[in-house]
Amino acid sequence: MIGIGVIGYGYWGPNLVRNFYEAPDCEVVAVSDLRENQLARVRARYPTVGTTTDFRDLLTNPRIDAVVIATPVSTHFELAMQALRAGKNVLVEKPMTMDADQAQRLVDEAERRRLKLSVDHTFVFTSAVRKIRELATNGDLGELYYYDSVRVNLGLFQHDVNVIWDLAVHDLSIMDFILPAQPVAVSATGISHVPGEPENMAYMTMYFDSRVMAHVHVNWLAPVKVRRTLIGGSRKMVVYDDLEPSEKVKVYDKGITVNGDHAGNGNGNGNARYQMMVGYRTGDVWSPQLDITTEALSLELRHFVGCIQNNTTPLVDGHAGLRVVRLLEAATESMRNSGRPVDLAANRCTV
Repeated sequence: MIGIGVIGYGYWGPNLVRNFYEAPDCEVVAVSDLRENQLARVRARYPTVGTTTDFRDLLTNPRIDAVVIATPVSTHFELAMQALRAGKNVLVEKPMTMDADQAQRLVDEAERRRLKLSVDHTFVFTSAVRKIRELATNGDLGELYYYDSVRVNLGLFQHDVNVIWDLAVHDLSIMDFILPAQPVAVSATGISHVPGEPENMAYMTMYFDSRVMAHVHVNWLAPVKVRRTLIGGSRKMVVYDDLEPSEKVKVYDKGITVNGDHAGNGNGNGNARYQMMVGYRTGDVWSPQLDITTEALSLELRHFVGCIQNNTTPLVDGHAGLRVVRLLEAATESMRNSGRPVDLAANRCTV
């Protein structure tokens, strides 16, 4: 039986406690929160779960094997580092940390102590995203051309992070899971319409060594809520709409065929004449069957517990969290420089 301690019982904490409480092979031992009224809610619903306003009580509790952190991102690094140093496995909310240096230090600490470090990228555990990864991995889509996502709504405005850190983190974690390669550079533009507050709308473009391009549009100031991703391949294309109640993923047997050759134009100046023909292919549209009854968070938390029990690597480990934080950090740097691309390998702006 794996003992679980949860730090933070605000927006996401209740969902974490509920799913751990209902999961087999684990026990929610204690919950920590600075607000006594939140702890009263825990005691009312889960009388057997201990409560405390001091998170250090969880770190010294020998019954707790793993600490789950659901607090503001600015506190993630310090809480996770203290938990790892106390010998606890760690599951931390997204984004993993405020910057890539902090994330790397957590990865190093977890590996040095041989502890599990996982990041709560819940979308990775949805049946829709897992199906898309399957289609991309087994070659059904062909050569991948682009990843294009839109995640917009009206509010909620955040005061401590910009819209990229709040909304784009979801799309970046999905992209990281689906695409086989990592971006080499990031460009981003954004703007704030509330004086003194972080950017509330932004556009991110990610470049790869291959012919893949990725684009993410996020906005807190949209009149409608949109959660849609398009993934284009040489053979088939995918539309993923998370707001669809049933057919969240649709696969389109559509695309183009390109035929071209180079031939001299006969004028003797060495110039080439390029002839190209583009053919359009339109086939069937189908929606794969998905398991929409099982909560993704439940699958994720059971997977985390299983990794501790079986000493296996979490699907979303610290390295995955680090890759996403690097993208978020690079995008923010690019926005500060009017969209100037940031070279991820060199961790600096490109010329």
